Amino acid sequence: MRRLAAVLSALFVTLVLVAPPAQAHGGSGPVRYVALGDSYSAASGVLPPDLTAPPQCLRSTANYPHVIAAATGARLTDVTCGGADTGDYLAAQYPGVAPQLDAVSSDTQVITMTIGGNDSGVFIDSITQCGAAGLSTLGRGSPCRDRYGSSFEDTIRTTTYPSLVQALRAVRAKAPRAEVAILGYPSILPATGGCFPQMPVAEGDVPYLRGVQATLNDAIRRAAKATGVTYVDMTRVSEGHDACQPIGVRWVEPVVGGTNPVVVHPNALGEARMAAQAMKALRRL
Repeated sequence: MRRLAAVLSALFVTLVLVAPPAQAHGGSGPVRYVALGDSYSAASGVLPPDLTAPPQCLRSTANYPHVIAAATGARLTDVTCGGADTGDYLAAQYPGVAPQLDAVSSDTQVITMTIGGNDSGVFIDSITQCGAAGLSTLGRGSPCRDRYGSSFEDTIRTTTYPSLVQALRAVRAKAPRAEVAILGYPSILPATGGCFPQMPVAEGDVPYLRGVQATLNDAIRRAAKATGVTYVDMTRVSEGHDACQPIGVRWVEPVVGGTNPVVVHPNALGEARMAAQAMKALRRL
């Protein structure tokens, strides 16, 4: 098994080294690529860390922007940052961390991002609150749905969606000729059952949380359509690779027994799959 892993690793390095660099239109050098977004873009918690990034951002050199750049030869400017929301495109997220859109210019040619999950804290709040509720009933019933009802989805529709539209319009304004793609969030929970306590969500709340995530991804899709941005659907391709699956199959790490200290976030395999889907959708790479 160790020998096979070594062979596959060597093959990957060889493919990266011999891959022709992505050329800008007109043959003027590598494609100028800017990566924006939150912890799903930054691969927060995945090793190895990006030592050139602000430490608060928890950025990894195994994130999907780095995978894309290594595979295509694009010239990457990576300003992804864990915890980012759409407001951090136009304002500093942390002292000394510039607004993400400062990295974008009129000659930027490709832009990718995953963003929206942190807006109003709704996505992380839904996971946290449902986890706490699930623990309180030892995984039985649907305590989170019973308590919060449609509130999470209402916030996504009324607050997150218009914020996404505003952010994507700002991106388009800064780089009107760039090809822009926004990725949806990969599946966190399976269709039924769950895996309490690895994911401390009550069995009846598993479809409820999947509904919240579906509403978020739909808001991202609709915002992309409204602004002429490419939407990269991660829902279908990530089915069966949720946090309840074993190592080597799952793309997202669970709360208990995972390999990523930043729980409920993609692992290196998940980031590689996000990169693959983005490259399929981007014509310039």
